[in-house]
Amino acid sequence: MPDTPSIPTRPLGRTGHRVTLFALGGEGVLRTHGRAAEAAEVIHRALDQGVNYCDTAPAYASSMDYYGAALGERRREIFLASKTHDRTRDGSLRLLDDSLRRLRTDRLDLWQLHDLRTNDDLGRIFGKGGAIEALVEARDEGRVRFLGITGHHDPEILMEAMRRFDFDTVLVALNAADVHQLPFIESLLPEAARRGLGVIGMKVCAQGALLAQSNLTMQDAMNYVLSLPGVSTIVIGCQTTDQVDENARIARGFVPLSRDAIRDLESRTQPNAAEISYYKKRV
Repeated sequence: MPDTPSIPTRPLGRTGHRVTLFALGGEGVLRTHGRAAEAAEVIHRALDQGVNYCDTAPAYASSMDYYGAALGERRREIFLASKTHDRTRDGSLRLLDDSLRRLRTDRLDLWQLHDLRTNDDLGRIFGKGGAIEALVEARDEGRVRFLGITGHHDPEILMEAMRRFDFDTVLVALNAADVHQLPFIESLLPEAARRGLGVIGMKVCAQGALLAQSNLTMQDAMNYVLSLPGVSTIVIGCQTTDQVDENARIARGFVPLSRDAIRDLESRTQPNAAEISYYKKRV
């Protein structure tokens, strides 16, 4: 799309990479099996729109295979992020071997500990033979460049992980309903900023629940998260190329929301906040 304006970028923490405001998630049509042609269309449309950050994980069905088949020479255009859900060193290294094979690449730009939820997760990851050993080893060998954590369950677990290791990024659930229950915005964002982490937002529309239950638009949802302090990009899974185009258009036209506009969106999510935040720890 040679005549299309570029999507604005922001620094991804200390990585030295500038990431587009809209990043392609590994969910949507990519979290399926047997839909390689549709997935390739979505991947190529995102890259044609200028998206330069792509997310995936071993847990996302055939997502990695779709990327591996579609990227080819275009691999160099993107910052490629994946994850390990295994809590051990050996299991994580096996996942990394398999991930690189499926993605048809020799390295990841970002490797993340996937979906941290409990103190037991942290105990296993940071204990002897834990997954953190795999992350450091893989970085030292040059098979991954940067290290991160992800989570949407409990902000305190992510903050404790940040205290235990100097990560480069955090991928965290952020949306206009966040402030009403166990908010990541109030606790995690300031701590991530203090530590210089790149912040990647996810669950921007809570897999559609935010839009359906609060009558917000995708533009409302994206603009809200992009207006939060310290957010580098938002990862969104797409079902169709039209959704890719819409998200790219919104990112290009982004203007930070006023304090009053932010409060208005938060108030509109309050009646159904529990349903929208279905992924959070119940208190």
